[in-house]
Amino acid sequence: MANLKVVKSKPTPAIERLVDDYLAHCQAIGLSAKTVKFSYGYPLREVFLPWCAESGIAEVGALSSRDVDRLSIQLLEQGGRRGALSRATVWTYLKAVKRFLAWSKGEGEPVQAEAKLPKLPQKLVEILSRAEIERLEDAAVNERDKLIVRLLADTGIRVSELVQLRTSDFVERDRTAFIKVIGKGVRERLVPLTPALYRRLRRYADRGRPQDAGTDRVFLALRKDADGDYGGLTPSGVQQMVRGLGEKAGLGRRVHPHIFRHSAATYYLQRGMDSLLVAQILGHSSLQMIQKVYSHLSPTDAHAALVAALRKDHD
Repeated sequence: MANLKVVKSKPTPAIERLVDDYLAHCQAIGLSAKTVKFSYGYPLREVFLPWCAESGIAEVGALSSRDVDRLSIQLLEQGGRRGALSRATVWTYLKAVKRFLAWSKGEGEPVQAEAKLPKLPQKLVEILSRAEIERLEDAAVNERDKLIVRLLADTGIRVSELVQLRTSDFVERDRTAFIKVIGKGVRERLVPLTPALYRRLRRYADRGRPQDAGTDRVFLALRKDADGDYGGLTPSGVQQMVRGLGEKAGLGRRVHPHIFRHSAATYYLQRGMDSLLVAQILGHSSLQMIQKVYSHLSPTDAHAALVAALRKDHD
């Protein structure tokens, strides 16, 4: 009988098992599968771990800050597996590494390394004026599209939150109206609506949607699918719709759903709304995003907000 040669498989490096544990933790705390896969999984599994293997780093304790700096420089100067990388992409990858190291340290691992994020150029946030929003709504030929424009512009909700709205998500409390949305991390929040917009939404949900929709989604496709059903509107469907409205309205620039979110936040802040309330409406877990993204607001905006806040004391 011939001797069988036993091929021993190489043991999985400890740092790879630790990355798997971290990604499982991200799922366990409620991050969406998409966020875990692309925001954390890809940078760690497809960029960080292969680099660790090439560098002979098998344990997180063997990783130094200098090693992480070398990774950053390599990505900036040589690019990744798919070619040249922008500074913003490298920032995103290093952010995933930074959070992984912080979690590992919190779990008692002997982490010595720190990930320094490359500086990004400060970009001005592109927004729509209230007049441009009116032009977009006027360009829409049906109430569904008009409502989508108005809802995105007045509430700043994410397009992923908008397409998930259901007829059961209308909430009234003490004569005030809200919609319940499910944001990142499956966190629910109530977003306030003006009485006029709330009435329009309720009227559309009750009488404007197809009677044989077969779903309680508020915003549906305009045509039936192959199975004869009206499917829920998708984020890509909203993106195509608002882009078309931008062209029809003659705005002369590309319109995308997220620009409404920036526009709403800027409008709130310029009108003197407290940053904490803005963060709450938008579904941010901290003020960091507000302070970072909306630094384009001028001193004049701050002055106007202060004067408006103090005017009542002097009237």
